[in-house]
Amino acid sequence: MKHVAENRPASRVHPRATPGRESALQDLIAGQAAAYAVVGGFDPVDRIGIVKAGLPAQLLATLASDMQVPRERLYAWLGIARTTANRKVKDKDLLSQDESERALGITRLVGQVQTIVSESGNPEGFDAARWTAQWLDQPNDALGGRPPGEFMDTADGRALVSGLVAQMQSGAYA
Repeated sequence: MKHVAENRPASRVHPRATPGRESALQDLIAGQAAAYAVVGGFDPVDRIGIVKAGLPAQLLATLASDMQVPRERLYAWLGIARTTANRKVKDKDLLSQDESERALGITRLVGQVQTIVSESGNPEGFDAARWTAQWLDQPNDALGGRPPGEFMDTADGRALVSGLVAQMQSGAYA
């Protein structure tokens, strides 16, 4: 039996979303790369509401496609069981609150990278999702030689990884 939260229609991202927020999420799910920076810039109140409402599982398929990684790789980064994720995508279900928070976290990371490159002056031809995926898979000295992707399944890990990206922007990256 499905939980009540999972019976909500997957097309409704957030019932109280600030105008423009729901359309930005729908653009993201539809594969529009520019939406990563928009979603990454949502204020905390909107992000909390979106996470509590649950994101459409289709976002996982979009992320994997945009990042050009197998779904299983994305699921591993997010700490989501393959069978659960595949079932929710197939059934056009919503992700749980925890799963939504993790998926939104990696979405925000791609948006952060996209924003940094845009602010640097020459984003033309740069694929933030693909670059992020490659970077998440590479051993990182700042993480004791572990790849950043290993840290994306916890809130503290996502904050740590986001901080590393911010350090790259400021030139303080070691």
